[in-house]
Amino acid sequence: MRRSGTGATQYGDPDRYRTGFMLKASPYLVAAILAGPVAAGALGALVPSFGFLPALGHDTFGLSVWRDLLDWPGIGGSVLLSLVSGLVTAGLALALAMLFLAVFFETRAFTWLRKAIAPLLAVPHAAAAFALAFLIAPSGFLARLMSPWATGWQRPPDLLIVQDELGLSLMAGLVMKEVPFLLLVALAPLAQIRAVERMRMARALGYGRIAAWFKTVVPALYPLLRLPIYAVIAYSSANIDVALILGPVSPPPLAVQVLRWSNDPELDYRLIAAAGAVLQFGVTAAAIALWVAAERTLIGLGRGWIESGNRTLAEQGLGLLGRVMFPALLLSAGLGILALGLSAFARVWRFPDPFPSRWTLEHWQTVGETASGPLWSTIWIALTATGLSLALVLAMLENERRTGRRASRALELVFYLPLLVPQIGFLFGLVLLAELAGIAPGGALVAAGHVIFVLPYVYLTLSESYRRLDPAWGRLARTLGHSEGGVFWKVILPMVLTPTLAAFAVGLAVSIGQYLVTRLLGAGRIDTVTTEAIALAAGGDRRLIGAWALTQAVLPILGFALALAAPRLVWRHRRGMLGAAQ
Repeated sequence: MRRSGTGATQYGDPDRYRTGFMLKASPYLVAAILAGPVAAGALGALVPSFGFLPALGHDTFGLSVWRDLLDWPGIGGSVLLSLVSGLVTAGLALALAMLFLAVFFETRAFTWLRKAIAPLLAVPHAAAAFALAFLIAPSGFLARLMSPWATGWQRPPDLLIVQDELGLSLMAGLVMKEVPFLLLVALAPLAQIRAVERMRMARALGYGRIAAWFKTVVPALYPLLRLPIYAVIAYSSANIDVALILGPVSPPPLAVQVLRWSNDPELDYRLIAAAGAVLQFGVTAAAIALWVAAERTLIGLGRGWIESGNRTLAEQGLGLLGRVMFPALLLSAGLGILALGLSAFARVWRFPDPFPSRWTLEHWQTVGETASGPLWSTIWIALTATGLSLALVLAMLENERRTGRRASRALELVFYLPLLVPQIGFLFGLVLLAELAGIAPGGALVAAGHVIFVLPYVYLTLSESYRRLDPAWGRLARTLGHSEGGVFWKVILPMVLTPTLAAFAVGLAVSIGQYLVTRLLGAGRIDTVTTEAIALAAGGDRRLIGAWALTQAVLPILGFALALAAPRLVWRHRRGMLGAAQ
């Protein structure tokens, strides 16, 4: 039996029937991989939060754990900091992403902006946080470049910039990483909402570029960005790796405090950690609820503004801001990475010298003596998690192509589930469940945990490119006698080689940057370049930190370089394939 045009499974061919069944099962498998651990982990945190953890001798339910949690010194400050971080980061990142698109859409710079997003997204959060810390610290690279000629400083000023009490540097670091993410997810649906036609129509009616974007494109685009924005709120309100580097020490953000409890040698602190994880759920949910309330208020106010007929929106000021801020964002990231590199090779670097006066390889020799283990763990875990994730995403997208049915809204929501739920909440529960089930922590468990977070990013990166392929190519190959499997391997996969490798590189970057899942599911026994770099953050040896952070930043960039170079090598005699793969 065959369905014309969709290439449904053909009975009578055992191999193809088995392949068809595996493809059909792929959406359900993906849903189970993403939703199962989140639900189980959340339950694993909820039950101990009420004092029930028989493994530690607590076999009665009660509220004493919650009373201990609420009496903990500084818990209010931790909650408030987490709540504000989530809202402010999401608001600033969304505003900047929309402003950049308004200013650069359909310009020459827009093509370059598309290409710049992936490398920015590739830099791990911890490496970006270290880069920002090395840049803006009182003795950092920025102060050195501006001293003493602009500041008059002959020695570092006594200012608390990094790890400030208000969490400003923490939010700045988060914004730096979340803007590329929102740009990435905003670019995909622009064709779907016909953004080009909307802008041209509005400009023809006399609207300025900024006003045209915010009045005609944003109202159609924003509903498609809600889930990614909620994911940004969730990540920013419960972040740990950036908070350990840039966040205040006392009181710390709530997620960091929960990690401290879970690592405490006193096992009874596991109960209060469980309650703290559940409280983190509540804080993130409250942040999203506040965002939704603000969103509805702004929609009500914005409707009147859209209907007012005003054709400008501070065009010159906002246009200048957008043109300045995007290069500033890129420049900050570049200078921060440069500062990491200089520190990693510096032997003598006195303030306010802009560059080291003496150089050394001593720090790299120190790193080289201990890096082989973490480096190997980082690479094999990233390759395993990304390879599994890519295989699942390709199977699901190929199933869509063959059946002609796009993934349901519910399944797409599942992809955002690990990004919407605070990591510390369900990961802590997973650890407790793994301990109860007798599953030993180790590399396999860590790799499996990485899949939960890598898979959504691989899907977001690859799905639109895969769906934009003209189905006529598949039909043409079928008329030439190719099976559905042959069409996939010989036609579809070569045409999506470039975006597939880009998605693989994004997956590697996400895996390399995972800190909490490696720390918790590995029980501290699995060292990666990320865990090593963050572990040094409290030590204060800037040169060693620079060497490790630079290593962490370079690995994903190497992955992207290979992803960009491979298609050009493979298709060096068929350059048209490079265009078809975009």
